[in-house]
Amino acid sequence: MATQRGGQGPTMVLGGASLVAADVAAVSATGPAVWSSWAVLGVLAAFAVVIVLGEVFALSAPGLRGSAPISMAAAFGLCFVVDLPETQRLPYGALVIIAVSGTAMAIGLALRRASGRPASAVESTGRFVAVVVAALLYRTLYLRQEGQSPAPDDGLPPWQLAVLLLGIAVVALLADLLFTATVHTAPAMHNLRRLVVDEVRSSAALSTAVAVTGVLIALASEPLGIASLPFFLAPLVLTQFAFRRYLAIRATYLQSIRTLSRLTDVAGYTPSGHSERVAALSVSVGRELGLSERALLDLEYAALLHDIGQVALVDPIPGGATVLAAPADQRRIEADTVAIVRETGVLDDVATILEHQTTPYRQVRELGEQIPLTSRIVKVVNAYEDLTAGARSRRAREQALERIYLGLGYEYDPRVVDALQRALAETRPVG
Repeated sequence: MATQRGGQGPTMVLGGASLVAADVAAVSATGPAVWSSWAVLGVLAAFAVVIVLGEVFALSAPGLRGSAPISMAAAFGLCFVVDLPETQRLPYGALVIIAVSGTAMAIGLALRRASGRPASAVESTGRFVAVVVAALLYRTLYLRQEGQSPAPDDGLPPWQLAVLLLGIAVVALLADLLFTATVHTAPAMHNLRRLVVDEVRSSAALSTAVAVTGVLIALASEPLGIASLPFFLAPLVLTQFAFRRYLAIRATYLQSIRTLSRLTDVAGYTPSGHSERVAALSVSVGRELGLSERALLDLEYAALLHDIGQVALVDPIPGGATVLAAPADQRRIEADTVAIVRETGVLDDVATILEHQTTPYRQVRELGEQIPLTSRIVKVVNAYEDLTAGARSRRAREQALERIYLGLGYEYDPRVVDALQRALAETRPVG
């Protein structure tokens, strides 16, 4: 049932846009003489409805940056459309565009939260920042449109206008990405550049589709009118529908990994919930260190599976605490874990993280060995969870951190330990 509802969402977007487009077309069909304030409101309402629905059915999943491609494409269209067939130029400027888009995005965010879907105010604000940048660059800076008077004709041929609008859309999308990356990496600003690069790589294809769709809506508005909105959104709606199916498959995949990770708990090799606790705390530490969403997903998988090699032991380690085992035993468990994970054939990045989960930090500091930051996170968090044995009291926390500090700079990365303390400070100890 959930999948069916998700599939209907993009269809509702296209249907809503088509209905409003038909209303506006009927209002303006008799020519310039009836191009009234009601017709202008109809145009704004058409774009606003699509933006609201696009925000309600935004894409969100672990390991992926939240996005609302339909909402952003419609918002860019609103920024760039300046005239419709057989009418005067639309008499609204950057401030109206910003107000309409901001209001529609806020309504969409509220409706999304009311429906119980995950919603990020930071990501929604980032999209609004992109609209502000696009509206100001095109309407105010380039066209020099004053107040609510019609925009002047720039005289550019269509291909040059398309290049200009694409450039503005790209700059606006980069502003969105930079804003959200800055907010997410506030505790670790030194990772901002790496996070921005990771996000650009992961979102480039979808962002390109959004920018191109927004520009096509604007270029086709003169011959097609407001009907260009649903017409050019149709491919994006189909893309979003397919992407939702992909996200459903990924969710099932993650659930399978979680089930596999509980094998050591069920067999009595580790305390109940150990892998889940390591995974949750590792992700918190990773966020403190400014890891990208993709890196956080790989980190979560690695943390869930970090002890799976213990099933090959003849005699379980007391309490499953690998941090207390001999180094040779730790390496053997690590090797068995990596072998099991590589057998899946689809978790190579996770296997790479697990290959170094027992490597002492001194090999980075003294020998210059390349050990992934995610591996160092799993090592520190696993040690903390082993030493506390799942206890959440203040005394257990302090004793575990004291033991970790004895190996600071030798076994454990000081930067990761600092991030662990910050992550723990956000949770209240019991007792």
